Amino acid sequence: MTTRQNKVRLAGLIAALLLAITTYFYALDSQYIPKNGDENVYLHITRLTAASGDYLPLQSQLDNMRNTKPPLLFWQGIASSNGGKNWDLTALRLPSVFYTLLTAALLLLTAWRLTRQVSTGFIAALTFLAFFSTYRFGRPFLTNAAEVFWLSLPVFALLNWRTSFQSRYLLPLFFGLSIGMAFLYKSFALGLPMTLLLAAWYWRERDFYLAVFVRRDALKIVISISMAVAIFALWFALDPNPRAVWQEFVIGENAGKFDPHGGSYVAKLWWGGSSIWSYSAAFLSNAGLLTFVVIGVCVTAWQKRHSLTRDEQLLWLWIAAFFISFALPSQRSGRYLLAAMPALALLAALNWQAISRKFFVATLCLAGLFLLALAMLAARLQSAIGDAHLYAAGFWMLLCSSFIWVLVALFVPRLTRDATPIAGLLVLLSFAALLRPFDTQLAIYNAATQAALQGKTVAVPCDFRASDERYQFLLPHTQLTAYHENLHFDAAQLAQRYAWFAVQIPLQQDVQTSLCADCKIIGQRLDIRGRQSSAELKEMLLHGKFFEYLFVREVLLQSTATLANLPALTLAEQCR
Repeated sequence: MTTRQNKVRLAGLIAALLLAITTYFYALDSQYIPKNGDENVYLHITRLTAASGDYLPLQSQLDNMRNTKPPLLFWQGIASSNGGKNWDLTALRLPSVFYTLLTAALLLLTAWRLTRQVSTGFIAALTFLAFFSTYRFGRPFLTNAAEVFWLSLPVFALLNWRTSFQSRYLLPLFFGLSIGMAFLYKSFALGLPMTLLLAAWYWRERDFYLAVFVRRDALKIVISISMAVAIFALWFALDPNPRAVWQEFVIGENAGKFDPHGGSYVAKLWWGGSSIWSYSAAFLSNAGLLTFVVIGVCVTAWQKRHSLTRDEQLLWLWIAAFFISFALPSQRSGRYLLAAMPALALLAALNWQAISRKFFVATLCLAGLFLLALAMLAARLQSAIGDAHLYAAGFWMLLCSSFIWVLVALFVPRLTRDATPIAGLLVLLSFAALLRPFDTQLAIYNAATQAALQGKTVAVPCDFRASDERYQFLLPHTQLTAYHENLHFDAAQLAQRYAWFAVQIPLQQDVQTSLCADCKIIGQRLDIRGRQSSAELKEMLLHGKFFEYLFVREVLLQSTATLANLPALTLAEQCR
């Protein structure tokens, strides 16, 4: 490749990184970004803890969901929301994005340093940011972005500076500080994979001579993990009720992961959603659109298994340490492997030209199918809404230009590889743009509705523990109570229980026929159901029934009837 071609490629990769940054900041305040249901739980705990005026103990109205995570995420949320005064999703989620981008920056610098090629650094960062798991867990108000960064910091230091293996006290203490921060975000259970990882790396550095490793390096690992545990122990030292922390977090949240919850440990190991087989596929599902690229990395590694470089061996040991550690509990989840995804991104970048082009072609074809599906869904949604003008020309230009990008990458071989992670990012950006009208037009309550309900107690539906927490942003300055969607209350039944309430009806069902005689409409909006049954998912995928099972209409009503004296809902019926 000529000097001019290198410059053009580098300029393109810089532009792609700017696209990635834009993608991660775009629609950060959305209710509908890809995320995990735990975000609502963490928002609930943060809001109530901030309102208490104290950082500890953590506060919650959820049944057995108070000390569900160490306090650092909640303290981060209190700080970013100005003590809860600026209760805004963007402010709460911004630190997660910064953590994710810092991890991408570490990947860029490490790949650049290892290969002496700045373009390889950009490929590593772009690949990591194009992983669906990075986008899904690296933006919301969750622990994962911080966890991945703090756990990656020590291993990137060892990768970048081989002399750091020789440090006896200073760097092990720094590693312990970094791992301890991850402990305070997530769990002390991260000590097992990090112990295995550090032991494997130091042992590899000693050419697998066990006696030399024990004599020179074992104490370093002890120092690092002991330091991390000491930092985690600050929670017990500072919390006014350390016994609750022990019972709820150590016993309930961590030891409980080994409980098979019916059946045997062995049965759950081999069958079901937490089996070792579904767990093994997590690296592919975490990659999302880049699944075929990850398969290509694995195939390439197998083909050159006898000639892997030292750095590649270390990266595979990184992946193995996390995989083995989190295969042990009965509850196995691909989410536990997020801290190993930077290793996969770096392996992909190091083998970028060695991976067969067919894996990139398959990824681009998948991206093209997704873009077509988004276009059809947008057209159907626009048709179903009727007069509302949902999508401006910019949205359709984004879809068209993204699809053209995919086609060019498919038919111009020299562009195929570098264009693949960019295509993944364009799909993510297009998906966010598809949902953007819900946050700006369709799925919000207007100012008049919010003013009418200010200070009122409003019953809202929920489908998962604390999912009603999102109404804190939709109906600020109201008192909220929740009822579970599984109860299938209609408007007439809700009108007997609540003076003000929200009820959800199918999008294509007439509003007036769904109401009760004693109901007055206060406001309405569209919503996207977050949870579907397996049968509903099958209908959506095979028969395109998105408008029957994905989109719903929510109507806010005032009951003018005399409320019946009905028994209060249980905590389970309230998603509590």
